[in-house]
Amino acid sequence: MNYLIGAFKPACNISIIFADGKTRKQVPIKKENGQTVMVPLFQSQENIAGKISIEPVQGKKVEHNGIKVELLGQIEMYFDRGNFYDFTSLVRELDVPGEMYEKKTYPFEFSTVEMPYETYNGVNVRLRYVLKVTINRGYAGSIVEYQDIVVRNYSPPPSINNSIKMEVGIEDCLHIEFEYNKSKYHLKDVIIGKIYFLLVRIKIKNMDLEIRRRESTGSGANTHVETETLAKFELMDGAPVRGESIPIRLFLSPYELTPTHRNINNKFSVKYYLNLVLVDEEDRRYFKQQEITIYRLAETS
Repeated sequence: MNYLIGAFKPACNISIIFADGKTRKQVPIKKENGQTVMVPLFQSQENIAGKISIEPVQGKKVEHNGIKVELLGQIEMYFDRGNFYDFTSLVRELDVPGEMYEKKTYPFEFSTVEMPYETYNGVNVRLRYVLKVTINRGYAGSIVEYQDIVVRNYSPPPSINNSIKMEVGIEDCLHIEFEYNKSKYHLKDVIIGKIYFLLVRIKIKNMDLEIRRRESTGSGANTHVETETLAKFELMDGAPVRGESIPIRLFLSPYELTPTHRNINNKFSVKYYLNLVLVDEEDRRYFKQQEITIYRLAETS
Protein backbone atom coordinates (compact mmCIF):
# COMPACT_ATOMS: atom_id res chain seq x y z
CA MET A 1 0.00 0.00 0.00
CA ASN A 2 2.99 2.33 0.35
CA TYR A 3 2.90 3.46 -3.27
CA LEU A 4 -0.70 4.67 -2.70
CA ILE A 5 0.31 6.88 0.23
CA GLY A 6 3.07 8.41 -1.88
CA ALA A 7 0.61 9.19 -4.65
CA PHE A 8 -1.16 11.78 -2.51
CA LYS A 9 1.95 13.66 -1.37
CA PRO A 10 2.57 16.95 -3.15
CA ALA A 11 5.23 16.66 -5.85
CA CYS A 12 7.11 19.65 -4.45
CA ASN A 13 7.42 21.98 -1.45
CA ILE A 14 6.64 25.68 -1.87
CA SER A 15 7.87 28.33 0.56
CA ILE A 16 7.19 32.08 0.47
CA ILE A 17 9.70 34.38 2.17
CA PHE A 18 9.13 38.13 2.42
CA ALA A 19 12.06 40.44 1.69
CA ASP A 20 11.64 42.25 5.03
CA GLY A 21 10.24 39.22 6.86
CA LYS A 22 12.66 39.49 9.79
CA THR A 23 11.90 43.13 10.57
CA ARG A 24 8.23 43.41 9.58
CA LYS A 25 5.67 43.35 12.39
CA GLN A 26 3.69 40.11 12.72
CA VAL A 27 0.12 39.92 14.02
CA PRO A 28 -2.01 36.89 15.01
CA ILE A 29 -4.93 35.69 12.89
CA LYS A 30 -7.25 32.77 13.49
CA LYS A 31 -7.34 30.15 10.73
CA GLU A 32 -10.50 28.26 9.78
CA ASN A 33 -9.33 25.22 11.76
CA GLY A 34 -9.22 27.38 14.92
CA GLN A 35 -5.41 27.64 15.04
CA THR A 36 -3.81 31.04 15.57
CA VAL A 37 -0.85 31.88 13.33
CA MET A 38 1.40 34.92 13.07
CA VAL A 39 1.36 36.66 9.69
CA PRO A 40 3.04 39.83 8.35
CA LEU A 41 1.26 43.19 8.66
CA PHE A 42 1.01 45.61 5.72
CA GLN A 43 -0.80 48.81 4.92
CA SER A 44 -2.06 50.26 1.64
CA GLN A 45 0.54 51.58 -0.86
CA GLU A 46 3.32 49.37 0.54
CA ASN A 47 5.53 47.10 -1.56
CA ILE A 48 5.01 43.37 -1.11
CA ALA A 49 8.18 41.62 -2.23
CA GLY A 50 10.20 38.51 -1.52
CA LYS A 51 11.23 35.11 -2.87
CA ILE A 52 9.32 31.95 -3.65
CA SER A 53 11.26 28.69 -3.42
CA ILE A 54 9.98 25.54 -5.10
CA GLU A 55 11.72 22.28 -4.35
CA PRO A 56 10.65 19.01 -6.03
CA VAL A 57 10.43 16.01 -3.72
CA GLN A 58 13.66 14.02 -3.96
CA GLY A 59 13.92 11.92 -7.10
CA LYS A 60 10.83 13.47 -8.71
CA LYS A 61 10.59 15.85 -11.60
CA VAL A 62 7.77 18.38 -11.83
CA GLU A 63 6.32 19.05 -15.27
CA HIS A 64 4.31 22.24 -15.38
CA ASN A 65 2.50 24.62 -17.71
CA GLY A 66 3.83 27.73 -16.00
CA ILE A 67 4.15 29.12 -12.47
CA LYS A 68 2.52 32.32 -11.19
CA VAL A 69 1.99 34.28 -7.98
CA GLU A 70 -1.17 36.28 -7.35
CA LEU A 71 -2.02 38.88 -4.72
CA LEU A 72 -5.73 38.60 -3.99
CA GLY A 73 -8.05 40.74 -1.88
CA GLN A 74 -11.20 38.70 -1.24
CA ILE A 75 -14.55 38.97 0.51
CA GLU A 76 -16.30 35.77 1.58
CA MET A 77 -19.85 35.64 2.94
CA TYR A 78 -20.34 32.78 5.38
CA PHE A 79 -23.80 31.94 4.00
CA ASP A 80 -22.08 31.55 0.61
CA ARG A 81 -18.96 29.82 1.95
CA GLY A 82 -16.25 28.94 -0.52
CA ASN A 83 -17.32 31.62 -3.01
CA PHE A 84 -14.79 34.42 -2.87
CA TYR A 85 -15.44 37.82 -4.39
CA ASP A 86 -12.10 39.28 -5.57
CA PHE A 87 -11.87 43.07 -5.31
CA THR A 88 -8.08 43.09 -5.86
CA SER A 89 -6.28 40.71 -8.19
CA LEU A 90 -2.67 41.18 -9.29
CA VAL A 91 -0.61 38.52 -11.11
CA ARG A 92 3.13 37.99 -11.70
CA GLU A 93 4.24 35.17 -14.02
CA LEU A 94 7.25 33.42 -12.47
CA ASP A 95 8.15 30.75 -15.05
CA VAL A 96 7.25 29.53 -18.52
CA PRO A 97 6.10 25.90 -19.07
CA GLY A 98 8.85 23.35 -18.55
CA GLU A 99 10.27 20.74 -16.18
CA MET A 100 11.84 21.15 -12.78
CA TYR A 101 14.35 18.72 -11.30
CA GLU A 102 15.86 20.74 -8.43
CA LYS A 103 15.10 23.63 -6.13
CA LYS A 104 14.40 26.93 -7.87
CA THR A 105 13.93 30.37 -6.32
CA TYR A 106 11.94 33.16 -7.96
CA PRO A 107 11.93 36.79 -6.79
CA PHE A 108 8.57 38.58 -6.86
CA GLU A 109 7.38 42.13 -6.21
CA PHE A 110 4.04 43.95 -6.12
CA SER A 111 4.82 47.68 -5.91
CA THR A 112 2.79 50.31 -4.03
CA VAL A 113 -0.23 48.04 -3.82
CA GLU A 114 -3.62 49.68 -3.40
CA MET A 115 -5.24 47.82 -0.47
CA PRO A 116 -8.13 50.11 0.43
CA TYR A 117 -9.92 47.85 2.92
CA GLU A 118 -8.74 46.37 6.19
CA THR A 119 -8.55 42.67 6.94
CA TYR A 120 -11.77 41.79 8.79
CA ASN A 121 -13.06 38.59 10.41
CA GLY A 122 -16.69 38.95 11.37
CA VAL A 123 -19.73 36.86 12.28
CA ASN A 124 -21.04 36.48 8.72
CA VAL A 125 -18.26 37.82 6.53
CA ARG A 126 -14.51 37.97 6.22
CA LEU A 127 -12.19 40.11 4.16
CA ARG A 128 -8.72 38.71 3.56
CA TYR A 129 -5.58 39.29 1.54
CA VAL A 130 -3.54 36.29 0.35
CA LEU A 131 -0.54 35.51 -1.80
CA LYS A 132 -1.39 32.50 -3.95
CA VAL A 133 1.33 30.53 -5.76
CA THR A 134 0.06 28.21 -8.51
CA ILE A 135 2.12 25.58 -10.33
CA ASN A 136 -0.15 24.87 -13.29
CA ARG A 137 -0.08 21.18 -14.23
CA GLY A 138 -3.19 20.79 -16.35
CA TYR A 139 -4.67 17.30 -16.02
CA ALA A 140 -2.25 16.35 -13.21
CA GLY A 141 -3.90 18.94 -10.94
CA SER A 142 -2.31 22.26 -10.08
CA ILE A 143 -0.24 22.66 -6.91
CA VAL A 144 -1.35 25.72 -4.91
CA GLU A 145 0.16 27.37 -1.83
CA TYR A 146 -1.42 30.25 0.13
CA GLN A 147 0.18 32.83 2.43
CA ASP A 148 -2.10 35.15 4.40
CA ILE A 149 -1.18 38.77 5.10
CA VAL A 150 -3.01 41.27 7.29
CA VAL A 151 -3.76 44.82 6.13
CA ARG A 152 -4.44 47.69 8.53
CA ASN A 153 -4.94 51.26 7.39
CA TYR A 154 -4.43 54.25 9.64
CA SER A 155 -6.35 57.51 9.79
CA PRO A 156 -5.26 60.92 11.08
CA PRO A 157 -7.35 62.35 13.93
CA PRO A 158 -10.52 63.90 12.46
CA SER A 159 -10.39 67.68 12.00
CA ILE A 160 -13.98 68.02 13.27
CA ASN A 161 -15.10 65.85 16.17
CA ASN A 162 -18.33 67.13 17.68
CA SER A 163 -19.60 66.06 21.06
CA ILE A 164 -22.87 64.15 21.29
CA LYS A 165 -25.67 65.71 23.35
CA MET A 166 -29.08 64.09 23.58
CA GLU A 167 -32.19 64.21 25.68
CA VAL A 168 -34.32 61.19 26.34
CA GLY A 169 -37.49 60.98 28.31
CA ILE A 170 -40.85 59.44 29.03
CA GLU A 171 -43.48 62.12 29.43
CA ASP A 172 -43.95 63.20 33.06
CA CYS A 173 -41.95 60.17 34.31
CA LEU A 174 -38.32 60.49 33.34
CA HIS A 175 -36.21 63.11 31.66
CA ILE A 176 -32.45 62.65 31.30
CA GLU A 177 -29.79 64.38 29.28
CA PHE A 178 -26.57 62.70 28.29
CA GLU A 179 -23.40 63.96 26.74
CA TYR A 180 -20.36 62.19 25.27
CA ASN A 181 -17.19 64.21 24.72
CA LYS A 182 -16.91 63.32 21.02
CA SER A 183 -18.50 61.26 18.24
CA LYS A 184 -15.33 59.73 16.74
CA TYR A 185 -12.96 57.58 18.78
CA HIS A 186 -9.76 55.72 18.00
CA LEU A 187 -9.32 52.09 19.07
CA LYS A 188 -7.39 52.95 22.26
CA ASP A 189 -9.50 55.98 23.16
CA VAL A 190 -11.53 56.77 26.29
CA ILE A 191 -15.22 57.65 26.17
CA ILE A 192 -15.84 60.47 28.64
CA GLY A 193 -19.31 61.78 29.32
CA LYS A 194 -21.99 62.76 31.79
CA ILE A 195 -25.60 61.91 32.44
CA TYR A 196 -27.94 64.43 34.07
CA PHE A 197 -31.28 63.49 35.66
CA LEU A 198 -33.71 66.35 35.12
CA LEU A 199 -36.87 64.52 36.18
CA VAL A 200 -37.13 61.16 37.94
CA ARG A 201 -40.59 59.82 38.79
CA ILE A 202 -39.94 56.13 38.20
CA LYS A 203 -37.75 54.03 40.45
CA ILE A 204 -34.62 53.19 38.51
CA LYS A 205 -32.74 50.14 39.74
CA ASN A 206 -29.58 50.36 37.66
CA MET A 207 -28.08 51.85 34.52
CA ASP A 208 -25.53 50.38 32.09
CA LEU A 209 -23.64 51.61 29.07
CA GLU A 210 -23.04 49.03 26.32
CA ILE A 211 -20.82 49.07 23.26
CA ARG A 212 -22.54 47.28 20.41
CA ARG A 213 -21.23 46.20 17.05
CA ARG A 214 -23.69 45.82 14.19
CA GLU A 215 -22.50 43.91 11.14
CA SER A 216 -24.77 43.95 8.10
CA THR A 217 -24.02 41.81 5.06
CA GLY A 218 -25.68 41.41 1.69
CA SER A 219 -28.22 43.84 0.30
CA GLY A 220 -31.95 44.25 -0.21
CA ALA A 221 -34.01 41.24 0.86
CA ASN A 222 -30.82 39.24 1.48
CA THR A 223 -29.48 41.56 4.19
CA HIS A 224 -28.25 39.75 7.32
CA VAL A 225 -27.75 41.87 10.45
CA GLU A 226 -25.82 40.60 13.49
CA THR A 227 -25.62 42.69 16.65
CA GLU A 228 -23.08 41.81 19.34
CA THR A 229 -22.70 43.43 22.73
CA LEU A 230 -18.94 43.79 23.17
CA ALA A 231 -18.85 45.59 26.49
CA LYS A 232 -21.21 46.26 29.37
CA PHE A 233 -20.27 48.94 31.86
CA GLU A 234 -22.31 49.63 34.99
CA LEU A 235 -22.82 53.36 35.44
CA MET A 236 -25.08 53.32 38.44
CA ASP A 237 -26.63 50.96 40.95
CA GLY A 238 -29.58 52.35 42.90
CA ALA A 239 -32.10 55.11 42.42
CA PRO A 240 -30.95 58.53 41.17
CA VAL A 241 -32.53 61.76 42.34
CA ARG A 242 -33.41 64.85 40.36
CA GLY A 243 -30.44 67.09 39.64
CA GLU A 244 -27.93 64.26 40.00
CA SER A 245 -25.14 63.92 37.45
CA ILE A 246 -23.24 60.70 36.79
CA PRO A 247 -19.82 60.68 35.10
CA ILE A 248 -18.88 58.19 32.36
CA ARG A 249 -15.34 57.02 31.73
CA LEU A 250 -15.06 53.98 29.49
CA PHE A 251 -11.71 52.77 28.14
CA LEU A 252 -11.91 51.14 24.71
CA SER A 253 -8.51 49.40 24.68
CA PRO A 254 -9.58 46.20 26.54
CA TYR A 255 -12.17 45.38 23.86
CA GLU A 256 -11.58 43.78 20.48
CA LEU A 257 -12.87 46.57 18.28
CA THR A 258 -12.25 47.23 14.60
CA PRO A 259 -12.61 50.51 12.76
CA THR A 260 -16.07 51.41 11.47
CA HIS A 261 -16.49 49.95 7.96
CA ARG A 262 -19.06 51.66 5.76
CA ASN A 263 -20.42 49.79 2.76
CA ILE A 264 -17.24 47.90 1.87
CA ASN A 265 -17.46 47.11 -1.84
CA ASN A 266 -21.27 47.05 -1.53
CA LYS A 267 -20.89 43.81 0.43
CA PHE A 268 -20.91 44.65 4.15
CA SER A 269 -20.84 47.35 6.82
CA VAL A 270 -19.68 47.37 10.44
CA LYS A 271 -21.01 50.08 12.75
CA TYR A 272 -20.62 50.78 16.47
CA TYR A 273 -23.19 52.12 18.91
CA LEU A 274 -23.25 53.32 22.51
CA ASN A 275 -26.39 51.94 24.10
CA LEU A 276 -27.60 53.46 27.36
CA VAL A 277 -29.84 51.02 29.26
CA LEU A 278 -31.98 51.91 32.30
CA VAL A 279 -33.82 49.24 34.26
CA ASP A 280 -36.63 50.12 36.69
CA GLU A 281 -37.78 48.17 39.73
CA GLU A 282 -40.36 46.32 37.66
CA ASP A 283 -37.57 45.22 35.30
CA ARG A 284 -38.77 47.38 32.45
CA ARG A 285 -35.90 48.44 30.23
CA TYR A 286 -35.48 51.87 28.66
CA PHE A 287 -32.67 52.46 26.23
CA LYS A 288 -31.21 55.04 23.90
CA GLN A 289 -28.73 54.15 21.17
CA GLN A 290 -26.22 56.47 19.54
CA GLU A 291 -23.83 55.63 16.69
CA ILE A 292 -20.14 56.45 17.11
CA THR A 293 -17.35 56.23 14.56
CA ILE A 294 -14.22 54.22 15.36
CA TYR A 295 -10.96 54.70 13.46
CA ARG A 296 -7.41 53.33 13.66
CA LEU A 297 -4.85 55.91 14.72
CA ALA A 298 -1.26 55.40 13.56
CA GLU A 299 0.72 53.73 16.35
CA THR A 300 3.64 55.68 17.69
CA SER A 301 6.63 53.45 18.18
